[in-house]
Amino acid sequence: MFAPPKCSKERDVPLPSSVTEALRVHMDTFKPVEITLPWRKPDGPKVSARLLFTNTAGWIVWRSNFNIQEWKPALTVAGLIPDASEDGKYESAREHGMHALRHFYASVLLDAGESIKAVSQYLGHTDPALTLRVYAHLMPSSQERTRRAIDSVMQN
Repeated sequence: MFAPPKCSKERDVPLPSSVTEALRVHMDTFKPVEITLPWRKPDGPKVSARLLFTNTAGWIVWRSNFNIQEWKPALTVAGLIPDASEDGKYESAREHGMHALRHFYASVLLDAGESIKAVSQYLGHTDPALTLRVYAHLMPSSQERTRRAIDSVMQN
């Protein structure tokens, strides 16, 4: 079954040209796979979509499998977490989970000066105040920008 992400909200997020190009290269190597599944609920209307990322069988990549087979080993290679234990399990830490990519995305946008309202919309938050509470510590200091703004007005 397909369903919108958390809170059943669909989102439109600007796709940078660098990501567009990386996806083109990926799609040249790994052709998208069209699948048809119910929408929102098991007996919902059938909807077709093209998967850009598939497992080795050409089917849906489940988050839990991706986490164990791809994400955790990549974190190990990067030196962020230790190797898997003898039973094949990796260290579990929230700060190293896939959700960290969401925080990375938000921090990059905020550091680049994107508005809190826009970041809130891209993350699917219903209220920018929530985004501020969660991500305010990531926002860059604005003292120098404040000085330049006032200097600009006063010098003109």
